[in-house]
Amino acid sequence: MTRLHTDEEPAEHRRFAHYLQALETVAEADEADLVAAVLRDQDATMADSAVGRHLDRRAAGLLTEPRFTAWAQTMTEVIADRDFLTRRLHEWTLLRTIVLGKPWTAEDLASASDWFQRMAAAPQIVTSPEALRLLAERGRTRRVRNAANRQLRHRHQPN
Repeated sequence: MTRLHTDEEPAEHRRFAHYLQALETVAEADEADLVAAVLRDQDATMADSAVGRHLDRRAAGLLTEPRFTAWAQTMTEVIADRDFLTRRLHEWTLLRTIVLGKPWTAEDLASASDWFQRMAAAPQIVTSPEALRLLAERGRTRRVRNAANRQLRHRHQPN
């Protein structure tokens, strides 16, 4: 049974839920300040998790938008001392590069995290045959290799 957030829950659970809600509704002009405030929370793991979810949501929504670059630069400054968040934002930027057909290297793709490779091999995300072939051949997990192979086969099927 799902329960509502109550005073009986640990304080970090209540703060996490509050942060997620605040990050989801923050105005763009206030986003960097709110992210910085969340990252100052005493529970660094919880704060990183909340900001990580926010970065994933915002990056996905902005992926092909021109304003992605300015947003990513701003977020890079705010999260600079958080390794996981910095890597995640870097991988969103790499995903954008591939999606937009800009230059990337095989090493960038092959050395990316499992999360990135799963995202890149997911249906309708990356359409680059070169990227999909590389993931089909050198993807870190069987799941990624199979997903990339399915994408490649689907591309070659007549409609």
